[in-house]
Amino acid sequence: MPQLTRREKEVLELVANGLSTQKIADQLHISFNPVESHRENLLTKFGAHNGAELIKMAAERGMV
Repeated sequence: MPQLTRREKEVLELVANGLSTQKIADQLHISFNPVESHRENLLTKFGAHNGAELIKMAAERGMV
């Protein structure tokens, strides 16, 4: 199971809830680019190719 930072866990949960990158940034009170970085890190850590695959893999591991 991938080791995630606190912020990556927050972003993962919001991605799983269907929020766009901009809405995640707004909700977390951070800019767009860090959210994109967190999303890219999540894709890499899970070995996913896109957001849908990321959510599926996280759900299979009970992380969302």
